[in-house]
Amino acid sequence: MNKKFRFQWGAFLMFLLYGGLFFLLLSRFVFIQYTGTAEGQELSTKAENKYSREQTLQASRGKIIDRNGEIIAQDTLSYKMIAVISPSASNNSSVQRHVTDTAKTAKVLANYIDMTEQEIISLLDKNIKAEKYQVEFGKSGRDINNQLMEEIKSNKLPGIIFIEDLKRLYPNGQFASHLIGFALKEEKEDGTAEPVGKMGLEYIYDEELTGTPGKVEFKSDTKGFLLPNAEKMVTKAQDGLDIQLTLDKTIQNFLEESMNKVQDKYEPEKITAVVADPKTGKILAMSQRPTFEPNTREGLSTNWLNEVTEQTIEPGSTFKVFTLASAIEEEVWAPNARFKSGSYTIYDRTIRDHNVVGWGNITYLEGFQRSSNVSMAYLLNQIGEETFNEYIKLFGFGQKTGIDLPNEASGIIADSGPVERITTTFGQGTTVTPIQMVQGMTAIANEGKMMQPYIIEQIVNPNTNEVVENHKPTEKKSPISKETAQQVKEILESTITSEIGTAKKFKLNGYTSAGKTGTAQIAKPGGGYYWGRNDFLYSFIGMAPVEDPQLIVYIMVHRPNLEPTESGSETTSEIFNSVTERSLKYLNIEPENTELAKPIKMPNVIGENIIESQSKLEAEGLKTVVIGQSDKVEEQYPVANVSTISNSTVFIKGQGDIQLPNFKGWSKRNIMLYKSLSKLPIEIVGEGFVTEQSLTGGSIVTADTPIVVKLATPDVVTNMETSKEESLTDLPQD
Repeated sequence: MNKKFRFQWGAFLMFLLYGGLFFLLLSRFVFIQYTGTAEGQELSTKAENKYSREQTLQASRGKIIDRNGEIIAQDTLSYKMIAVISPSASNNSSVQRHVTDTAKTAKVLANYIDMTEQEIISLLDKNIKAEKYQVEFGKSGRDINNQLMEEIKSNKLPGIIFIEDLKRLYPNGQFASHLIGFALKEEKEDGTAEPVGKMGLEYIYDEELTGTPGKVEFKSDTKGFLLPNAEKMVTKAQDGLDIQLTLDKTIQNFLEESMNKVQDKYEPEKITAVVADPKTGKILAMSQRPTFEPNTREGLSTNWLNEVTEQTIEPGSTFKVFTLASAIEEEVWAPNARFKSGSYTIYDRTIRDHNVVGWGNITYLEGFQRSSNVSMAYLLNQIGEETFNEYIKLFGFGQKTGIDLPNEASGIIADSGPVERITTTFGQGTTVTPIQMVQGMTAIANEGKMMQPYIIEQIVNPNTNEVVENHKPTEKKSPISKETAQQVKEILESTITSEIGTAKKFKLNGYTSAGKTGTAQIAKPGGGYYWGRNDFLYSFIGMAPVEDPQLIVYIMVHRPNLEPTESGSETTSEIFNSVTERSLKYLNIEPENTELAKPIKMPNVIGENIIESQSKLEAEGLKTVVIGQSDKVEEQYPVANVSTISNSTVFIKGQGDIQLPNFKGWSKRNIMLYKSLSKLPIEIVGEGFVTEQSLTGGSIVTADTPIVVKLATPDVVTNMETSKEESLTDLPQD
């Protein structure tokens, strides 16, 4: 029996509906597969946005180091505090991972950071209301050290977490602070913070010191976990450039300590001091008072200027050095000729000596030794005003020295009339900077060769070890001859050795010295000058040792509080004597041999037999330290043709076993030179000179041998020896 076919409209409609939907989905799938887009958006981009993560790799700010590689400024590990405030952070967790009690949290945190309870509560509540996930505490929550972090953690506050950060550290505290300056973190628009130089070298070289952050890009799931087999793309952080200065940390510390003592004792308005190498123009130390602590900015006043380069002063009688040099170079200096001291009248103006009445008819040599203003007036007549002005310009006054620091002042040479030209001869009216005085003095100390001062040794890229900038000594046009410089040195030495000299207080123990004192009036802001023993600028510019000067030291003390029996030289001599004696010892200039020491040009012994080279150098009167006992000389220090002094220490390096020297009495500088040449892992503890070493002299050592040397300053060593002698005196005698 045949069945009649019945068309099912319902089934047909269902087929059309679902078939059509299937066809649409299939078409959409094919379209997406082919084009990679959906709703006008790249699907790969949406996936990347959903699953890609990026982490920033911090870059360190460049280091500032001294000439021996000692750290002056660097980044160090610190922590940033964050409060997690979203309840979602505690989902699926058995412990609370977000801030649950803002009042309690604020009460605890207010004991540790620079915010009040109410400020913390307001910050937390405001961001909780805004449904933020977490909140930072701004400046108050940054630069937290490890100890403080642990103390806060001990309170076990829910939601308070810490992440690693970098902080700028100045490990030496008050150390050339107006030169080095400081950097502070500034918040950017994205809420992150990075250090920005605000003062000194940190500000001047901010761009060079600032590094470039890196990043890590990776793919993760929605919870942030790295997906299996996912690739990571790492862009390394590029640290900022390192700046190596000509400063010597040890000499700088000697200067800082001496200035602190004078500041505490005499409470002057200001002190400025510079120590330089006359042969190269390198600045070895530079400081001023008042100063400040760069880590906290404590003590930072409204004066942010570097007084050595940016501030001008009337130098007073220290300027007579250049008047004397001009007269000798012009061959008009007659040391035994006589003049009437006391006063010198020109038009309606009378120039007087500092004791008003003078010393009668005296020689020009005695006039200089007594620091007679009148003698300078007579000398100007013999030199000639125009000629004298030319010499002053040749010595670099009235123009910038070109030191590698910004905002250098030029000073003004007073040349408006005969009176001003006379007062310039003894340092009144004309203004100069301390760095100009130092530059001019290099010509006297360096056989007539005037060296441009500089403070930057080199700038190095730590990521590649490439030297980006390398500053070298720059010799300027010589204002005087070698013979004139020698004669000026001898006369300056006589101001210290002569019974009538004004600089007798600057006589050193075991070393010869030369220099000139100064007592200058200080100009009032509204015109005129301050007057009185406590209202002068006392200064001294000197060098040592006289035979072959290794140091120039310039000191200025403004308006100290002196006792009726004290002179201004008390203040400047305390700094000069202490810094110069300690620095010369540190530089291994032997006190007992200074007067016999003669300059020696360092021979070239590279490639020569090491034993023969040792004999050759010792025959020249040099002390040798041998690193490696065999084969030929591969390195030497100092390098060939550099001027050194008889009896000074030189290093030669060969191959083979290294026999450790007896380091006792060595300066820190020589220990660091030995460490650098030998590549031995020597740990240096302390400052000054070696008193102990972990391995005895003569021990054979390798690059894996740990060696520790302990140092102490000369003052500490002397006190130790004195205490030892006193304890022996107390023992019963036979």
